This record gives sequence, C-alpha cells and structure tokens, in this order.
Amino acid sequence: MADQTHVLFVEDDDVIREATQLALERDGFVVTAMPDGLSGLEAFRADRPDIALLDVMVPGLDGVSLCRRIRDESTVPVIMLSARADSIDVVLGLEAGADDYVTKPFDGAVLVARIRAVLRRFGHAGGGRGEEPDGPASGGMLAFGDLEVDTEGMEVRRAGQPVALTPTEMRLLLEFSSAPGTVLSRDKLLERVWDYGWGGDTRVVDVHVQRLRQKIGQDRIETVRGFGYKLKA
Repeated sequence: MADQTHVLFVEDDDVIREATQLALERDGFVVTAMPDGLSGLEAFRADRPDIALLDVMVPGLDGVSLCRRIRDESTVPVIMLSARADSIDVVLGLEAGADDYVTKPFDGAVLVARIRAVLRRFGHAGGGRGEEPDGPASGGMLAFGDLEVDTEGMEVRRAGQPVALTPTEMRLLLEFSSAPGTVLSRDKLLERVWDYGWGGDTRVVDVHVQRLRQKIGQDRIETVRGFGYKLKA
C-alpha cells in the first residue's frame, strides 16, 4: 500500500510545500517536508525515505547538490522539481543522479503517477525498501567485449572490475543487453525503463545513456541518428 511509502520533499516555497504535502498524504504517502537543502540532507540521513522529491532552487544546499550528496550515499530514487521545462537545471539534476523530473506547476495526480512509476521500477511500489531493479533479461551472464552483465545477480563488471550502477542505469543496460545490436528508440526506452504510459522528455534518456557510457565505455552504446541507441554486440 502507498501508505507504507516514505517521501522526502524538499521545497522552499511554503505554499507549494504545504499543499503538495497534503496532497501526497491524502494519497496515503508518509511525507517529511523540509524548506532547504541542508535540513533535507539531515532528514534523508535520519529517515532513509523510499523516494526523494527535490526542488532545484532551494537555499543552503541547492537541489542539484543535494541530489549528488544523496547519490553518494544511496541509490534511493530521486525526482527533481524544476520551474522551467527548458532549464539547464533539468539536465544538471539528471547528471547529478536524479532518475526523473517534474516541471512546476504540476498537477497533483501527475506527480503521484510519476512517483508510483519510479517506485515500481525500483521494486518497492508498496513502500518496501528493496532496490534491485526488475529487468527484461534473464539467464545469467552476458558478455560484450570486456563488459559482463550478470542478469540474475544484477552485477556488472568491466575488464574484471565491478561497475556501480544506479537501478535506473541497470534497467537501461538490461534493455540494451537483452537485444544487442538492435536499435531502441528513445520513446521505447521511456516506456520500458521509465514506465511512461504517456509521452515524456527524451532528455531523460539521453542523459542516462551518457552516464551509462561513462561507466561501461563511451563506445559501447552507439547513437543511431534519428532512431535511437544500440548496444554493440
């Protein structure tokens, strides 16, 4: 049940913070709401929430920096909140390790749907704390050059060395490794990895692909212009 899910919400606007907290609580979520980044970090460390909602522009420690601090300590899902869809802050937040973002002003039902979609991907839609992603691939070890993907143990090695991936990055890699050499469109990846039942911003895909490339090798995932991406077999 959603009432088992603990949300950390960091937002400096009192009206937005209070209204959003009430809306989430009406949907059964437990919400810890903080007005700035430093108190948000303290609350994260004390409570270990199931998901964090971070406004980009908060005082003390901005949302992007807070996301980096959280990502240094945990793979808990993070959704960034930005006032402008075209803001560079969106990309900065994703590069800092956020899994998704929502543009303000947002509809409460849309926010809840995005939260639940992220939680489903992380394997604790009911508020559990497991962080192992479900993936499309199965059957043990896959190898692509010096890259090894253990689809059962959810582990990745490159040249024999372990590679630390977030659950979203792992799900993305599982999609690619389940169909090596096959071009996957951004829309298809949004549907399969981000669980979008509606159109989404493909920048989410592009930034995560770039982050994944940095970890498994820049030439391992090829861009097919006008179509999408594919994993080199």
